[in-house]
Amino acid sequence: MSAANHIALNVSSVTKHFVKSEGFHWPWKRNGNGRKPVVAVDGVSLQVRRGEIFGILGPNGSGKSTLVRCIATLLFPDAGQINVFGHDVMKEEMAVKQLINRVSVEASFFKKLTPMENLIYGARLYGMGAKEARERALEVLDRLGLKKEAIFQPMEEMSRGMQQKVAIARALLTQPILLLLDEPTTGLDPRSKREVQAFLEELQDSHDATILLTTHDMQEADALCDRIAILDDGHIVALDTPTGLKALVPRTNGHDPTLEDVFMELTGKKLVREEEDE
Repeated sequence: MSAANHIALNVSSVTKHFVKSEGFHWPWKRNGNGRKPVVAVDGVSLQVRRGEIFGILGPNGSGKSTLVRCIATLLFPDAGQINVFGHDVMKEEMAVKQLINRVSVEASFFKKLTPMENLIYGARLYGMGAKEARERALEVLDRLGLKKEAIFQPMEEMSRGMQQKVAIARALLTQPILLLLDEPTTGLDPRSKREVQAFLEELQDSHDATILLTTHDMQEADALCDRIAILDDGHIVALDTPTGLKALVPRTNGHDPTLEDVFMELTGKKLVREEEDE
């Protein structure tokens, strides 16, 4: 296998601008209104290897979610190029969509329907038969720790943490070879978070899944990620393995540095999540 075939995701000099207008963010266009664009992603380049769990850490407004949306074809970059397993996200959008799935921190559902009904609906959009979708949904939901009685109750009666598990199950249902997880465990209780993390490791080990993960949980990033990029003000300020990143910061008072120490040293900011990240 050639070196190129080992690359699942190639992001090359990607830039994305926005303009703020009356509280909303609009994609930047040269409209002659004189407004100064906000650069959300500024010349970002990175490669994610096949089978890798690659983490992106960044403070609020750093451009993490904007970058993920560009990879997911929900936004198009203003400059640069993104390739998913060799397919250009702008020129081969439909081919890319067949290879990926995405989970965001605020997942959308038909709230009156049950998890099973939501999952079957999503699977049918990808061409999966109802019988296969139901069998696969039961398997995935069970692995994520959802009780069978919860699978058949309306989504609106479930906690936010339970809904997030269903969002992850929906993404996994189509067995994507590149899974984009934008803060997938936010809002989950510790036990649910551990179950999701264990399932992600299982996916990597047994299904050759490649995972791009943004998270505000430093321990999660340290435990799960093979490599991590730290994003600040739209720029990558460091990219290495968790061990390599921690080697950038000296020991203090006899204690080894943590990823949080590295993050604070490189950005001067705390990693906290607000309702509007971008």
